[in-house]
Amino acid sequence: MMKKRGRFLAGITALMLTVMLSGCGGDKYEEVVATTVAVEATAAVEPIRQSVVLETEPEETTAAVWEPEERIEVDGKIRSYLTGEMVDVEKANRRPIAIMMSNDKEALPHYGINRAGVVYEAPVEGTMNRYMAIIEDFDDLDRIGSVRSCRTYYTYFAREFDAIYAHFGQSTFAVPYLENVDNINGVEGVGGNAFFRSSDKKQPHNAYASADKLKKTIDKLGYRTEYSDTYEGHFRFANGSDQIQLDGQDAYKVVPGYTYNEPWFEYNENDGLYYRYQYGTAHKGNEGQIAVKNIIIQYAEWGYYATTEYLNINVHTGREGYYITNGKAIPVTWKKDGEFGVTRYYDLEGNEIILNKGKTWICVNGTDKVHRTEFYGK
Repeated sequence: MMKKRGRFLAGITALMLTVMLSGCGGDKYEEVVATTVAVEATAAVEPIRQSVVLETEPEETTAAVWEPEERIEVDGKIRSYLTGEMVDVEKANRRPIAIMMSNDKEALPHYGINRAGVVYEAPVEGTMNRYMAIIEDFDDLDRIGSVRSCRTYYTYFAREFDAIYAHFGQSTFAVPYLENVDNINGVEGVGGNAFFRSSDKKQPHNAYASADKLKKTIDKLGYRTEYSDTYEGHFRFANGSDQIQLDGQDAYKVVPGYTYNEPWFEYNENDGLYYRYQYGTAHKGNEGQIAVKNIIIQYAEWGYYATTEYLNINVHTGREGYYITNGKAIPVTWKKDGEFGVTRYYDLEGNEIILNKGKTWICVNGTDKVHRTEFYGK
């Protein structure tokens, strides 16, 4: 039997937003080269605000104190900031690549996405989704993508992981935000050296990166290759072989609520992973069906830039969401630590959630889409 939405109610408020722009390509919603954009003409946009409240008030309880595992090398391995798992020191201490990926049917399958420790999924125009795959294990990948253009909010996601952000162009509105993150731009200067066009796909679905090209480009751009000395990681992970068991509603099938690709996840009790589906079939990368240990659904306030279909997603004003693992889901809230800090997720008692070790998929969606999120039992 289906269980919908947990403890959330949503009210919808609609308003039109106006932004005065110059140097914009009219109805063309494709990659825009930075040199052709009048950045100073981009005005701030206030998002559409939704009214979302919790039906259940947090209870006052005393939570057990979580102590992180000491991050030390053991037999040439150390704990990954992305998954909490022990991986080769060289990979775990190196800044990951956060690379934009298309989700058009014409671009499938996704190359390299099976290696991602964390994947962000969010709409870009209208109902069209796009991914940002954060990958630390990319050394032997000769094809990653297909790679698409940047959107404003993805620059913040990449910076939260101290990642180097790879993209093939950007929207007009994202141009000034690229200054906030080390990035490799496929349509500008040295950045173009990191990408190539394949012959088996049509443009714009045939732009790919490779590990060798990315490494050489990072060197030419002079970017730092190791994590910052001040970086302390993004998530809290269970210690040792512990498994987090949530006291929540059944979530053997999870439907995030996107309308374009209509994705869902199915929980496999045998290996404890959520297998992903979309477009009515298994969602496969070039290394097989995508499977993750954790799912986070993060609702955000959003609106549109002027009369375009470009979305302006507010990733700073905390709202609600869900954390899903091991066949269960609980409601959470989220909060971002300052403009460039990490986004943290809390249970209804105000405790920061602890993730199970493994890959995490984060679905970002508007607060007006809460009613579309669905959970099913066995």
